[in-house]
Amino acid sequence: MSQRNTSQYHDSVLGKITNYTSNYNANLLFQLPRLEKRLDIGLDPENLPFQGFDLWTHYEVSWLNTRGKPIVAIAEISYSSDSLYIVESKSLKLYFNSFNGTQFPDEKVVLETIKNDLEKIIQLPVQVSLQEVNSAKLIQIKNSFDGVCIDHLDIQCDSYLVDPSLLSTSNQIVTETLCSDLLKSNCLVTNQPDWGSVLIHYKGKQISHEGLLKYIVSYRNHNEFHEQCIERIFMDILSYCSPEQLTVYGRYTRRGGLDINPYRSTQPFKLEDNNYRLIRQ
Repeated sequence: MSQRNTSQYHDSVLGKITNYTSNYNANLLFQLPRLEKRLDIGLDPENLPFQGFDLWTHYEVSWLNTRGKPIVAIAEISYSSDSLYIVESKSLKLYFNSFNGTQFPDEKVVLETIKNDLEKIIQLPVQVSLQEVNSAKLIQIKNSFDGVCIDHLDIQCDSYLVDPSLLSTSNQIVTETLCSDLLKSNCLVTNQPDWGSVLIHYKGKQISHEGLLKYIVSYRNHNEFHEQCIERIFMDILSYCSPEQLTVYGRYTRRGGLDINPYRSTQPFKLEDNNYRLIRQ
């Protein structure tokens, strides 16, 4: 799993020296297919075992009003995990940077522009909201996920490439929520570290807490994008532990003003119930 197939990313800006532009340019957005990685982890694209979303928060959004005065805002972007494509994160940062020197008549036009541009990439509806900083709603900040944090366990770790064989169960049937702040993987292309927290809620045979934590730690030298890691975790737990219900939620620390938060579940969900910031975000 440590081998990286990055051929499909050769045309992207990821990992390359980039000329920044402050003039609006939708062509900066780069589309990435989900298909290859989903096939790699044994998913049937026509019959996904989960539903969910990818939630992005961008804290460095700015444009000019018609008088040339800068406006700053926070953007929240979400779209379904059913989408065949995602937007490559560096291209999204460059895209938003292109707003910096561009005048827009009002916030509504900015919002519609972002929504239309992203929907061309994602090819499904995209939810976008903009909040000016001085009037933004307060998003709850939590020190950690609600659940049992397993990071205190005194485990011996010697595997730093994904090893699902570390997962095991007992015969006791439980419903519990486990979480860890020790998730760390690396960008598939640049090898830069991605730091995150992960929540695992399930119903079924009790998963060994020690084995689960070792499994999470085994992502430490693994190379994949955020969304792919969370789907791999979901599928490994589903395959090795056979829970009746399963939710896996990853919230990653921001890079370049942008955080990415993939959510996958066997159960129905409400996005508004799952949008909060952890302390590292």
